[in-house]
Amino acid sequence: MQKIIITWGAGFIGSNFLNKYVRIFPDIQWINIDALTYAGKLDNIEVADLDNYQFEQVDIRDIKTLRRVYETHKPTDCIHFAAESHVDNSIENPGIFLESNILGTNNLLSLHKEFELQRFHYIGTDEVYGELPLDKPDLKFIETTPIMPHSPYSVSKAWWDMLVHAYRRTYGLDTTVTRCSNNYGPYHDKEKLIPLFIDRLMHDQKVPVYGDGKHVRDRLYVEDHCDAIWEVFTKGKSGEIYNVWGNNEYSNLEITHILLEAFGKWEESIEYVQDRAGHDRRYAIDNTKITTQLGWSPQVSFEEGIQKTIEWYKERG
Repeated sequence: MQKIIITWGAGFIGSNFLNKYVRIFPDIQWINIDALTYAGKLDNIEVADLDNYQFEQVDIRDIKTLRRVYETHKPTDCIHFAAESHVDNSIENPGIFLESNILGTNNLLSLHKEFELQRFHYIGTDEVYGELPLDKPDLKFIETTPIMPHSPYSVSKAWWDMLVHAYRRTYGLDTTVTRCSNNYGPYHDKEKLIPLFIDRLMHDQKVPVYGDGKHVRDRLYVEDHCDAIWEVFTKGKSGEIYNVWGNNEYSNLEITHILLEAFGKWEESIEYVQDRAGHDRRYAIDNTKITTQLGWSPQVSFEEGIQKTIEWYKERG
């Protein structure tokens, strides 16, 4: 029987992944490992009562407890979501990002090797590539672009990439990597832009826009991302990296105005605040590789996805 370890399965992307795929594949055993920090909540899990789902509260930095989980469940594969992921938090406390994202990943790779598991899939980020200029909108990163991260968060994620590559090259592990753009959708923690702004507008509060608001990001609906992960995990070539892009580039100010309109608010609801230190102006990645080789493409337009996201948060107050 296939038994897949999912790290940070009570977080944003991990919970969306489990809520979909635990139902689709009842013959697979899913073991959710999560430390349940501020961004991981068991309430995010809709499939907790299903027989093919199990939960273990574990910090991936604790290799002794991790090893006991592997000995108990005897997993066959691992999909690694777990990360400290908020850039602002990484600027305030870089150390915790290095511990969780690098030491924790090394622990998982070490156990993957020790227990001779099959595939190890790691969820990366487009932020490892660095920054693109605003005045060259056709310029995008491809999988072979040299990485040049700028924030403590993206540096820690770049280390992940290199660790995964090193374990594959040195020990022959079966690994795949996806690098995604900014996700949005249900169960997103309210520290991130879209859920934060939705929450504030629901409560008639102002929304904080960094600097001039012209920073550009692609927006990828979380279910589309989950489907891309599954395609790469099941069909991707070992050792390969795949960019996952939503084809929805918007500046932060454009996102702000879309949300203001959805709530019937005006410019006075915007509060411009001091820009984030070292704030990259634009990220954009080319997803030709995953679309041509694996047949994946995003299915949810931004207009549809943002409406579904707003309604989801409205229903929960």
